[in-house]
Amino acid sequence: MASSSSSSSSFSLIAFFLLLLLPECRCRTVKRDVKALNEIKASLGWRVVYAWVGDDPCGDGALPPWSGVTCSRQGDYRVVTELEVYAVSIVGPFPLAVTNLLDLTKLDLHNNKLTGPIPPQIGRLKRLKILNLRWNKLQDVIPSEIGELKRLTHLYLSFNNFKGEIPVELANLSELRYLYLHDNRLSGKVPPELGNLKNLRHLYDLFLCVDVSDNHLSGTIRDIIHNGEGFPALRNLYLNNNQLTGELPDQISNLTNLEILYVSYNKMSGQVTPKIVEIPRLTYLYLDHNAFTGKLPDGLYKHPFLKELYIEDNQFKPGTKQKGTHKTIELSDTEFLF
Repeated sequence: MASSSSSSSSFSLIAFFLLLLLPECRCRTVKRDVKALNEIKASLGWRVVYAWVGDDPCGDGALPPWSGVTCSRQGDYRVVTELEVYAVSIVGPFPLAVTNLLDLTKLDLHNNKLTGPIPPQIGRLKRLKILNLRWNKLQDVIPSEIGELKRLTHLYLSFNNFKGEIPVELANLSELRYLYLHDNRLSGKVPPELGNLKNLRHLYDLFLCVDVSDNHLSGTIRDIIHNGEGFPALRNLYLNNNQLTGELPDQISNLTNLEILYVSYNKMSGQVTPKIVEIPRLTYLYLDHNAFTGKLPDGLYKHPFLKELYIEDNQFKPGTKQKGTHKTIELSDTEFLF
């Protein structure tokens, strides 16, 4: 019995070492993803991506994965899950072949020279969580099909040439945390339905920042905040440099998590509601370059958190003063890094 047990142990040990000597099993990359990325690679505007060597974007033998391409294993195959190729001066239209990368969770092509529209086929990327196309030359309307990307948490389309209205379908993005649309040519009203994005929390968790500044948007604050019933966890609201009209309504106080309210350079008028004092953590309030009248609520000057209150170029009563040393808020490039 002892001899049999010893032989069995020896056999197991030999088998273990033989397994160590066997070559590592390498999964193949799905043909769909290989074909899609090779089509992109062959495009004249993508010749600047010198690090894309070989035919397999996930790497093949001695060749590493292509720069900016992240792959994951699914069963016996590899699929492309992330494509990050930014700040390399890619020129030409948005690559339609990208929409065949059906397992993408992150697409980051920011700070290039992409032109033309975002194709409606973008709605095929059902697993996408991050879409970053800022700092390009994209144009036409924002496709409503983006609203089909139900897992999307980050949407960066700022610093392009998009026109038309903000698609109401963005309100379908129940997981959305960050929405940046500023510095485009958008017009019309901000859809109040965006205020229905209730699955949101605080900064560094599930924080929603809405920035639609520097467009040609019209309407009123009341329209945007859905009579105070929307954006329950909104922290930063940038509406500056648009064509908003009307007053600052009482319902603004329902945005109890608000810290920054930036409505400079619009056509707003009327008195500033005293309810604004009830926003507990309001820190920066920019009302300058509008047509506000009357007197500011006294409580703003005693507000425990308010650091800056800027009121230049309005029609306030004499003696109305600003608070703090005003520094124009600029959204720097680093704010989009994650």
